[in-house]
Amino acid sequence: APVTAASLIQSGAAPAAANLPPSATRHRINTSLTFDTLVPGRANQMARTAALHVAGAPGQMYNPLFIYGGVGLGKTHLIHAVGNALLKDRPDARVLYLHAEQFISDVVKNYQRKTFDELKAKYHSLDLLLIDDVQFFAGKDRTQEEFFNAFEALLAKRAHIIMTSDTYPKGLVDIDERLTSRFDAGLTVAIEPPELEMRVAILIKKAEAENAPMPEDVAFFIAKNVRANVRELEGALRKVLAYSRFSHKEINIQLAREALKDLLSIQNRQISVENIQKTVADFYKIKVADMYSKKRPASIARPRQIAMYLAKELTQKSLPEIGELFGGRDHTTVLHAVRKIGGERQKNTELNQQLHVLEQTLKG
Repeated sequence: APVTAASLIQSGAAPAAANLPPSATRHRINTSLTFDTLVPGRANQMARTAALHVAGAPGQMYNPLFIYGGVGLGKTHLIHAVGNALLKDRPDARVLYLHAEQFISDVVKNYQRKTFDELKAKYHSLDLLLIDDVQFFAGKDRTQEEFFNAFEALLAKRAHIIMTSDTYPKGLVDIDERLTSRFDAGLTVAIEPPELEMRVAILIKKAEAENAPMPEDVAFFIAKNVRANVRELEGALRKVLAYSRFSHKEINIQLAREALKDLLSIQNRQISVENIQKTVADFYKIKVADMYSKKRPASIARPRQIAMYLAKELTQKSLPEIGELFGGRDHTTVLHAVRKIGGERQKNTELNQQLHVLEQTLKG
């Protein structure tokens, strides 16, 4: 089966899926993507709580629910989980999951046949619409118009809409403002890259599902080296498990290092503190020298703190080592920057989006 963003925070077996009606298949819902198989953590806490609320009381609060974040973080898993939960409570509910591209091709097909009534009948009668990657609507005026009509019709009859995107509503380009303002009218929540403890929990749970118990120290080693998203985490786990099976060796740190040597060398080569300093300086239009200077105006101090935060997130350097590379600053200065930017990112959508862009740029 193809690996999708949705399938990656799964623990494997999904007992809850067995209780779902066969009709779930016509809804395009993946029955193994439930709340039970989603590993909870700080990274998905708000999005998961909001999704649970919608599943329990669709059509009421948080409508529409807009979930955004980078690839492979579990956005798709989360919206399937809502569909599965609703169908378990109400097997006759009219639920539909689709990728934005499927909606686009539906519009094209109905445009060619001049059968827009069919399109309306299909989408306007739903109780719950789950739609992935709405950024794909960019530049497609007729699609946006039809989606706007469906959106208005569903909200008017108190049906629920959940959307995912790689960026927050105001960050979407080439999408009509009347649509983006409606996307933002309910609740907008981010899914972040998982923190270390959550990455470890995902690895251990996933390894258990593969009947290959993983020692905690090995899970920590992999989790420390694979930070970008859950999809990469699962790829690394597959490599380690395969290496263990082929070489008939038990899983330990040495084996994990062997199995992941290509990945580790690419990562170490790609992201250095110097690279982070240059990328952040370019982004905020300051000089690289300002990163290690003693100057303290906000226009310099803030990008410097952001660069320190990213250095801690994306490299293996310790706080004192990072401080040294920022003009011999004390490790407590680095810790303050890491905590300040990490805390602000949870609340400040604009900062969070800037960090997403910087992270994606640095990961190449």
